[in-house]
Parts: sequence; C-alpha cells; structure tokens
Amino acid sequence: MRRSVKEKYIQGAFFTVALVSILILGLICLFLFLEGLPLFRTSSVGGFLLGREWYPTYDPPSFGILPLIVASILVTLLSSLIAIPLGVMTAIYLAEIATPRVRGLVKPVIELLAALPSVVIGFFGMVVVAPFLQDYFDVWVGFNLFNAALMLAFMSVPTICSISEDAIFSVPRELKEASLALGSTHWQTIYRVIIPASITGISTATILGMSRAIGETMVVLMVAGGAAAIPTSIFDPVRPMPASIAAEMGETPYGSDHYFALFAIGMVLFMLTLLFNIVADYIAEKNKQIGSATL
Repeated sequence: MRRSVKEKYIQGAFFTVALVSILILGLICLFLFLEGLPLFRTSSVGGFLLGREWYPTYDPPSFGILPLIVASILVTLLSSLIAIPLGVMTAIYLAEIATPRVRGLVKPVIELLAALPSVVIGFFGMVVVAPFLQDYFDVWVGFNLFNAALMLAFMSVPTICSISEDAIFSVPRELKEASLALGSTHWQTIYRVIIPASITGISTATILGMSRAIGETMVVLMVAGGAAAIPTSIFDPVRPMPASIAAEMGETPYGSDHYFALFAIGMVLFMLTLLFNIVADYIAEKNKQIGSATL
C-alpha cells in the first residue's frame, strides 16, 4: 500500500514537471506570436516571406526576409553535410574499431569540444578560418556561408558523435556475435547489423546536431558576413535569421514596425524548426522500421 502511494507521488511529480515544461513552451510561443503578428497590419505576408530586400530603417522600410530564410537553410544544410558523416564515422570508429587506450584519449577530447562556448568557436572562425579561406581560396572576404557552415559543423560533430556512440554501444552483444558466428566479417557486421540496429539513436543524434545548427546565433553573427542577400556561391556573405534578430533587436525602438518584424522573423524561425523536427522524426521512425525489418 505504501509503495503504491509512493509510486503515485512520483508519477504526479513527473507529470507536473512535464506539464510545466509544456506550459512554459506554450507561453513563449504565445508571446512570440503576439509580438510578431502586428507587423502584418502594415505589411503583407507574401511580401514579408518572399521579399528580397531587408531595409528596416529606410523610409519607407522594406521587410523582405527571403534572403535570411535562404541563408539559414543553406548554412544548416551545408554544415549537416560536413558534420553528419564526420560525427557518425567517428562514433563507429570509437565504438567498434578503436582500442580502449585510443578511445580513452579521444572520447574526453570530443566531450571537451561539446562544452566549448559558441563565442570561442566564433573567435576561431574570425581569427583563423576567415584569413585561411581568404588566402587559400582567393575570395574577397573570409566571412561567408562556408565559414559559418564549417563552424556550425565543428559545433555539431561532438553532439552527433557522442549520442551515436551511445546508440551503437546499446546494440545487444548477441547480435554482433551471431553475425560473426555466421561468417560475416567485422565490416559486414558493422554495416549490416550494428548500424541498422542503432539507426534510431543515430537519427536522433543527427536531429539534435542539425537543430543546434539551425538555431545557433553567436557563430553565424560573427563569421557569416552579415549581408542580407541571396548567395550565389558558398563564399558569399550571408545573414541567417538568428543573426538578424541578435544584431538588430538591441537598437530597435519598442513597438515599431522594425520591432514587430524581428519577432515575425522569430515566428518564421520557430515554424521552420518545428517543420524540420517533424520531418526529422518521420525519417527517424521510418529508419527505425527499416532497421527492424533488416534485422
């Protein structure tokens, strides 16, 4: 009887914490939409989303955020193309190939990279990567889309690697031994057994890594270049949506159209992130079913 009451209290505590989390998220969304929707009293939704000019201080102002949307998507995609293979391959190496001594040396370094503040990574991109890109690739400015993607990938790799490694370690040992007993090589076991069995965890790691990239502010503010224009090359300066909000919110008059426009950008960023997570969850679930069928 006492145990049953204790379990009910524990369940109630967990339910309360979950409810508070959902409530806080709901209040944040409500505040965001209440501050962003007033912009559309004076600007059209189509002009805001598809406009190519972002000149909020002009007279009359222009609130077109298509270059900002394109910049956010391109930076996230390019950083993911770099970070996902590196993170997953590093996780496979540490979990299945590296010796315990090598793993003991590399694992703490990866965890240390995950703890680096974003401003430190931004300084590295400014001081080291930007001059290197400018000199080696002979581009006119080192603060560009490629620089931002590299730094975001640098931030995402530790997250992807750590979670993917945990997922690979969670694969039952019996599956590996059964594969080897049937005559498969180590590489065949990794490819045909371990990766399909851990695909859900690897997909989750990928989702978290890309989510960090699409919402990162400080790095893109420091190294992306800050040009609100649609890029024609990966070496063109860009301005993703989080960078615009961070750069302009501090000097924007409260209640002005510019103020409302920045909150409207936050609305668009929220919707894009929500859409991205829905698609990513669908892909993860699909991969889970494929992995189960393969096994």
